[in-house]
Amino acid sequence: MNDVSRSSLASNTPATTSGLQLLVLSNGHGEDIIAVRILQELQQQLNPPDIFALPLVGEGRAYQQLHIPCIGSVRTMPSGGFIYMDGRELIRDVRGGLLQLTFSQIKAIRRWVSSQKRLGNKKAILAVGDIVPLLFANLSGANYAFVGTAKSEYYVRNEVGLLPRKSKAARWENFSGSIYHPWERWLMSCRRCRAVFPRDSLTTEILKQWSIPAFDLGNPMMDGLKPTVSPQQFYSADVQQQELARPLVITLLPGSRAPEAYTNWKVIMLAVSALMASFQERDAIFHTSGSLVFLGAIAPGLDCNILSQTVQSQGWQLHSESPILLPDPNTLIFKQKNAYLLLTQQAYNECLHWGDVAIAMAGTATEQFVGLGKPAIAIPGDGPQYNPAFAEAQSRLLGPSLILVEQPIEVANVMRSLFKEPDSLQIIAENGMRRMGKPGAARRIAECLLERLG
Repeated sequence: MNDVSRSSLASNTPATTSGLQLLVLSNGHGEDIIAVRILQELQQQLNPPDIFALPLVGEGRAYQQLHIPCIGSVRTMPSGGFIYMDGRELIRDVRGGLLQLTFSQIKAIRRWVSSQKRLGNKKAILAVGDIVPLLFANLSGANYAFVGTAKSEYYVRNEVGLLPRKSKAARWENFSGSIYHPWERWLMSCRRCRAVFPRDSLTTEILKQWSIPAFDLGNPMMDGLKPTVSPQQFYSADVQQQELARPLVITLLPGSRAPEAYTNWKVIMLAVSALMASFQERDAIFHTSGSLVFLGAIAPGLDCNILSQTVQSQGWQLHSESPILLPDPNTLIFKQKNAYLLLTQQAYNECLHWGDVAIAMAGTATEQFVGLGKPAIAIPGDGPQYNPAFAEAQSRLLGPSLILVEQPIEVANVMRSLFKEPDSLQIIAENGMRRMGKPGAARRIAECLLERLG
């Protein structure tokens, strides 16, 4: 736990200034990352605000890397922020001090607003995530803006109409005409809420029906994904010839949260083994050389030694030469028959861009992969995050771009079906890019924030 006292708050608060004083609230690691992308763009503006942060979940390490001061208490809860997945996780968090932490955070926000008011500074709050930071922003008494990362109309509808749901409880998710409930819409339509940035065009269109200042500027999740090495390095002068000669590249996304990611990795490796067994050299279905390259996108916080043990238990051997040059000197390379498997913790963007298809058990990473116009095959797990309920909801969010299977052995047949139908791959590409949006959202949001809050 890291408590920031009133004296340290005062020392971090500058003297009276004509610039905007901005406090950022976010509730989760992924939300912290999205917030930081927007803040980096804000810092590049002509008259950037002075920025403070209060991560409501976790320790806010993303803010620390930008040297943004934290104004209150931070603590990592037992659930890691996934209390909405499982009531037992909520109970664990309450026992771990969630209520005390919440009250102390509300006090810290109000204290910050009062200190800025006394100094005569222009102040505002940026809430990133779901109703929790949005509610805290409203309770502050200051003007605020909201980046809605948790909800999308795609969870309940597509461009044609409402999605069929199996249970009455599921149908209540849209009982008021939107995925955002009336109390959430009230917080967004409040006079002090100056801007709302939904994650996609469909959600923006729906929210505008309630006089909410919603702006369709894209999803910051798709920013910062440009690879340092171009996929064109696969090719020489004759592109078509090289396309037939290149390997099929499959990205593996086990998630980032330990120990769940280690269990997910075992499931993914079962799918890899089944795919290897069914894959024949010079397979005309895939229109490639018949060789396979698996790219394991491993979060920096995970232990690759644990993952390597699982890989080797499936018959893979360490190898010295890689078929693909990744910008990661510590890449672990394995070989089995005509296939390679690479584990990297420093080439995440390349794993997303180079993959033709993903085997996924992750949240944000799966959505980013799909947003690049690629299909993902998902296997629900048993963890607090990527469980059947989460995977089913994610399949509604991403539509035809995400194919759910119940067992790892089913991945091979799904992959064959995908590559038999080029038209379906084109539909998947268009769908993914439409639902996740174009890069550059963080800069567009930053410019709008200064206009609306400054």
